Amino acid sequence: MASVIASRRYALALLSAAEEGQFLDQATEALNSIKETLSQSRDLVHVLRSPLINGDKKTHILEEVFKDIAGEKVMIFLRLLAHKKRAGQLPEIISEYQKLLDEKNGVINVAINSAVKLSDEQAKDLVNKLASYTGKKVRAKMLLKEELLGGVTVKIGDTIIDGSVRHQLQLMKKSLLAGKL
Repeated sequence: MASVIASRRYALALLSAAEEGQFLDQATEALNSIKETLSQSRDLVHVLRSPLINGDKKTHILEEVFKDIAGEKVMIFLRLLAHKKRAGQLPEIISEYQKLLDEKNGVINVAINSAVKLSDEQAKDLVNKLASYTGKKVRAKMLLKEELLGGVTVKIGDTIIDGSVRHQLQLMKKSLLAGKL
């Protein structure tokens, strides 16, 4: 829990500095590249999280790996993380940064599960309806889950809208067992 709070604080600090210093786009692009690099290198993440490697060595590693990817201001941030012994939280900080940026821009992430592949028109219509329902821009992740039998489920944050046939059958079963049908 404490690491999540710290990650959010560092992400907020970077986002605020990037907005004030007018390098938000460059910072976001650099962090996306860094995130991609970290996702492809488990060893780098392990090194950054290792308590056996001191902050100066982590600073040097971050500079060598990300000098071409990150601009000077993002490099200052990475050096600060290493100095404060938070380099191991870099993946979480980047995730929190993206969440904060999405909040700022009015974007929500939505997971849509469907029993069959939705046509482009159906997917676009569903995304538009979700956008009008939430009042925000929707970034949809479409997944195919045949176990739903039919229909769709939509997850927006902690809210799940279940319009699947499987769910309807479960509700009907409960009603039958309770003798309320």
